[in-house]
Amino acid sequence: MPEPLLSLTGVHAGYAGTEILRGVDFAVHSGEIVTVLGPNGAGKSTMSRTISGVIRAWHGAIRFKGSAIEHESPAAIVARGLIHVPEGRRIFPNMTVRENLDLGTYRRGRRSRTANRERAFSIFPRLAARQSQRAGTLSGGEQQMLAIGRGLMADPELLMLDEPSLGLSPLLVEELFALVKTINAQGVALLLIEQNVVQSLDVAQRAYILDNGRFVLEGPAAELGNDPKLKHAYLGM
Repeated sequence: MPEPLLSLTGVHAGYAGTEILRGVDFAVHSGEIVTVLGPNGAGKSTMSRTISGVIRAWHGAIRFKGSAIEHESPAAIVARGLIHVPEGRRIFPNMTVRENLDLGTYRRGRRSRTANRERAFSIFPRLAARQSQRAGTLSGGEQQMLAIGRGLMADPELLMLDEPSLGLSPLLVEELFALVKTINAQGVALLLIEQNVVQSLDVAQRAYILDNGRFVLEGPAAELGNDPKLKHAYLGM
């Protein structure tokens, strides 16, 4: 079996001496959608920040495309093609939609900027209609689309989405998850870090349940959705 695109082995991490991740092991293969689910405080955002180099792993190994990245800078990790769309969108509100998108090519994807911008506009037509509009005037859903579109500008081999449905209306959540499938169909692997169980399991091939810094359940998404242990692991029932 080929080596995973991304793998974590025995990863521990945290903040100021407080351990959050307690020995995490998981993998994403090329072309997959893998979802990591868990309640608030489970360690999901800590995991995404550790993968992208924003915080350092205390122990363990993180490999991407066959190379160790646990000691690399966030910029170097982006240059390899692992793109993190963080929780909270983090757009530049006083810049236009087009300017925000083009910033996505700062470290990677400059040569294909025009083609990637057109790809983003084809996936998110609302952004094309608002490309000269200041990003801060967009709706919450449109800002999330912009954040994902900016990630696509960097030619990702793996796109890591941290809580993309947070704060969106049910209709926008449905639209967002449909767009996740569209992006994957274009050959991009996705790591979807979410609290939204139903939609995440619907789009993913495999799923992991994170609780208190450890994975307590994992398997094919279709099977996990029917597993009675899911309520216990995720809801404590």
